[in-house]
Amino acid sequence: MQRNSPSSSVTELARIFLKLGATSFGGPAAHISMMEEECVHHRQWISRDDFLKLLALANLIPGPNSTELAIHIGYRRAGWKGFWIAGACFILPAFLIVLTLAYFYSLYAKLPETETFLSGVKAVILAIILQALGRFILSLFDKKTYRELFQQQGSLSPVHIFMGTAVGITVGLHQRGISEIPLLFVGGALAWVVLHPEKRLWNLGPLFWVFFKIGSVLFGSGYVLLSFLQTELLEKRGWITQTQLLDAVAVGQFTPGPVFTTATFVGYLVHGPLGATVATLGIFLPAFVFVALSIVLHRRLENSESLQHFLKGVVAVSVGLLISVFITLAMGSLTGALSWTLFLLSLRLLARRIPSAILILGGGIVSLLGQNLTL
Repeated sequence: MQRNSPSSSVTELARIFLKLGATSFGGPAAHISMMEEECVHHRQWISRDDFLKLLALANLIPGPNSTELAIHIGYRRAGWKGFWIAGACFILPAFLIVLTLAYFYSLYAKLPETETFLSGVKAVILAIILQALGRFILSLFDKKTYRELFQQQGSLSPVHIFMGTAVGITVGLHQRGISEIPLLFVGGALAWVVLHPEKRLWNLGPLFWVFFKIGSVLFGSGYVLLSFLQTELLEKRGWITQTQLLDAVAVGQFTPGPVFTTATFVGYLVHGPLGATVATLGIFLPAFVFVALSIVLHRRLENSESLQHFLKGVVAVSVGLLISVFITLAMGSLTGALSWTLFLLSLRLLARRIPSAILILGGGIVSLLGQNLTL
């Protein structure tokens, strides 16, 4: 789809990603699903096929995947101005929320009770992820293939057979503990071979540096931050305690927006508001650099048949990883009658185009009310 550069496009881009940054609880899978809902389904800024390709590119580079996807969408919508606006606006609400929590934590060394609220939020998020997954899976097949699938007429092409098989295998392997990055690269390489067989595939300074280094080498989502932070902050430098580290990771998990805002919390504990700002800049700056490089590379190679085949495999594995994450989240979150009710009701309301942000907040409130009624 065409990029738009008028100021109205930039303003709308800022508004949407500020809203997403403030309401997208649940980690990268939820962020990606909500971006698909807003940018593909509701506003049709880009096609679903392009969205999946951008997701594949984000998965192939280090850093926070959902933030990188936001930056990609911003570039597609409003060029380099949108590149910065979308990324910054997605990060800013989470930064401010975590900064506030870090301030109160430093005073009282205690986080507010949020488990009940979040149990309702998680049920709604699962419905959002499942709805997006349905659209992602269908987008792997064209309309003609739908008819062949459901009417049993004709045969599927090798491309469609490969994509469907790759999704299924990825779910199984990821559930057995195989990490994301090998799966993504193997998926891309296999697609290249299967679909294109005739060719061959050849104090503040240290704080900033620590988080810049983490942002530059950490593949996947914020869920694997803990081991990196354990090594860099506790074992090597002793800047924070084990309890503070676990609380920092917890804050990044239960606040909306990027999970990488864990860095904001840690930075505050080390050096106050300035430390929070420096740590946040350090961990997110590599994402902008890597996305910019991938944009330039993709633009130069977008007419390459080999690259397109490689990306097909990466797209299929990316969808498989999302399915795997959904299964894991569902097993841990849908544990009672209320959570199942919220999940199923949210699916119904999402089909009627009720905004996901309203459903998320509503799910948390209903969960709180449900607990109070049982006390």
